[in-house]
Amino acid sequence: MNQVKIGIKENRMQFVLLVITNLFVGSMVGIERTILPILGEEQFGLASTSAALSFIVSFGFSKAIVNYFAGQIADRFGRKKVLLIGWMIGLFVPVSIIFAHAWWVIVVANILLGINQGLTWSMTVNMKIDLSKPNQRGTAVGLNEFAGYSGVALFAAISGYVATFYSLRPDPFFIGIGIAIVGIILSFIVKDTDHLLKTYIKDHTSPKHNNNFSSKEIFHLTTWKNSNLSTISFSGLATNLKDGMAWGLFPIFFTTVGLNVDEVGTIVALYPASWGVFQLFTGALSDKIGRKSLITYGMWTQAIALWFIIAVNSYFLWIIGAILLGLGTAMVYPTLQAAIGDVADPRWRASSMGVYRFWRDSGYAFGALLAGFIADLLGVTWAIGLVALVPFIAGLLSRFRIHDPIK
Repeated sequence: MNQVKIGIKENRMQFVLLVITNLFVGSMVGIERTILPILGEEQFGLASTSAALSFIVSFGFSKAIVNYFAGQIADRFGRKKVLLIGWMIGLFVPVSIIFAHAWWVIVVANILLGINQGLTWSMTVNMKIDLSKPNQRGTAVGLNEFAGYSGVALFAAISGYVATFYSLRPDPFFIGIGIAIVGIILSFIVKDTDHLLKTYIKDHTSPKHNNNFSSKEIFHLTTWKNSNLSTISFSGLATNLKDGMAWGLFPIFFTTVGLNVDEVGTIVALYPASWGVFQLFTGALSDKIGRKSLITYGMWTQAIALWFIIAVNSYFLWIIGAILLGLGTAMVYPTLQAAIGDVADPRWRASSMGVYRFWRDSGYAFGALLAGFIADLLGVTWAIGLVALVPFIAGLLSRFRIHDPIK
């Protein structure tokens, strides 16, 4: 009988497969990132910014809700099955957009995209944490997020290029069909990690401690009762609230100032690209120096980057702002998820991660709603500037409510 070993090096082939899988998970979002806000205005005639951003609201809430249940389902039925189901649902997203005859079909397609992302991205995170030793969690999550947001960036740029030289629709979404098929194939190849999780629980938990909390208790702990978990959850929500705004308003903002679709695609791609690349370092750095400082200063960096973007008036400086925004996001994204893994008991870690990801990804929807409302009332520039206050406040809360060491 083979001895079960936990660690990235000990499970390197499966870890690499999961990294590649999440690159394709992120690519599904990247296809839409540049195109849909412009598509809403040009092909569907949406005059209201709130209406144009409705697809992000549907995506954010569906992903948030699925995230919450994904951890519980995975704890009960296994990670691999959930990953495969997520990819099968994802196949319907590009097909729906290609044949959409009205904007509500795009909104429904993004509900499906939210389900796809909630199931697949949640599983790649949890499976990598299952494979990793405690002092490798930041590295594991950093590599996972690097792959995912590299996929977002790569295909945001590719879709912008295809839209510029061919059409906004359907050409970029043919690529999406291919991505979903590759994801399904990879899901069949990757092995489940249940046996590693069971081994870790057996070796690292005491039978004297009864930490088998109910779903309701885990929700309360992660949302407000535990100062570390609740602050982490709010920081995640603030990060994606900012990202929901950026997803919806950046293409409109940069188009308004005179950039073409290809230039907009470059800036929109550089933000998640830098986010992805910097996570190669920030996740591992959090394993060494702890989580708190990266979370606090990362939240403040995001706020400063947004204020910088609306203060300048140069393509080059907007590129700098996008990279700075990516850096701030990279400082917190893998660190927050690794911190959840530090605090939560392994027996309910996936469920707690699900609650965290519920709040984090509901930020997409809240960001789109808030940004759309402010943009319709005061304009796009005001919307970007005011939304930046939320990550700034999250940084303040992290500074005073997160207690080191979270290791």
